[in-house]
Amino acid sequence: MQRIFTLSLLLVLIFSFKGESQIGGENIYEFLTLSQSARNTALGGAVIAVKDDDLALAFANPALLNPSMHQQITFNHNLFLAGIQHGYVAYGHQISKYKLSVHGGLQYINYGDFKATDVFGNINGEFNASEYAFTFGAGYEVYDRMRVGANVKLISSQFEAYNSIGISSDIGAYYQDTTGRFSMALVFRNVGYQLSTYTPDNRENLPFDLQFSLAQKLKHLPFRFMITAHNLQRWNIRYDDPNAEQTTIFTEDPIEESKGSIFVDNLFRHLIFAGEFLFGKNENLRLRFSYNHLKRKELSVTSAPRSLAGFGLGFGLKINRFRIEYGRGVYHLAGGANHFSISTNLSEFKKKGR
Repeated sequence: MQRIFTLSLLLVLIFSFKGESQIGGENIYEFLTLSQSARNTALGGAVIAVKDDDLALAFANPALLNPSMHQQITFNHNLFLAGIQHGYVAYGHQISKYKLSVHGGLQYINYGDFKATDVFGNINGEFNASEYAFTFGAGYEVYDRMRVGANVKLISSQFEAYNSIGISSDIGAYYQDTTGRFSMALVFRNVGYQLSTYTPDNRENLPFDLQFSLAQKLKHLPFRFMITAHNLQRWNIRYDDPNAEQTTIFTEDPIEESKGSIFVDNLFRHLIFAGEFLFGKNENLRLRFSYNHLKRKELSVTSAPRSLAGFGLGFGLKINRFRIEYGRGVYHLAGGANHFSISTNLSEFKKKGR
């Protein structure tokens, strides 16, 4: 209980600081914030308080690394918007001598081919744009039911003739109660530095994100729900769009929002709600859904308020020694992300071969 109180107090203190609004377009290496797996996409993009054998979850919270991920390998590919290809591959290993769980992976994103033109529109050739992050991390159990971990990410970014190299880290903590059904996590994501800049004397910030999450698995129902708070380092993350001002039929003057509605809207923009049904003795079938209020408010169209922007859904199915996952994240009326994952444990093949 003392550890829970300490984490909660730290969260409240940090959350109480106010910052500037609008978080988009301020940082470099934004691809680091993309979901790394189909499961994560279906559950809203920030799963940091669920510890099982899913190695991909350690990308966001290295404290989730544990012995069940030994010799686990995962492949994840995201068919993103506008033909952008994004994915993550990783391998996990348990160093029993030091009781240390480690992993290594590669996150990649390819923006496709672009035409190089002059100021008059004449085509002079083509160029490619892509970014990569080589991830190395470790997790360790410091106390009974409490784990900590850290990731280090070496980042490479290339946009035509502009190149940049950076380094980033994730620091996380995870706690599980004695029943094994309740858990909580705190993560400092993308704490880093731009080592080389795209242009001289123009160093930029990385997309730092402080996250806190609670997860509860029900006792008499195969269901787990999660609530994740993100961007806790900044209170106001609303974007006031002047083109979205509402009026009435009686006047053209814009309707001013009350302080209460502004507070509630801003609060819920920090929260992601997700649920996961776990069917079967070994959870061979998992059904998922989520709601991200920030994505909905920023990406929905005013003239079509009933769109599914901000919602996510998906499933996971274990067939023999493979776990196959699909996640759909709805971003906009124009489309969404279709995420596919496949993972397996290499040790199972060794057992069968004996």
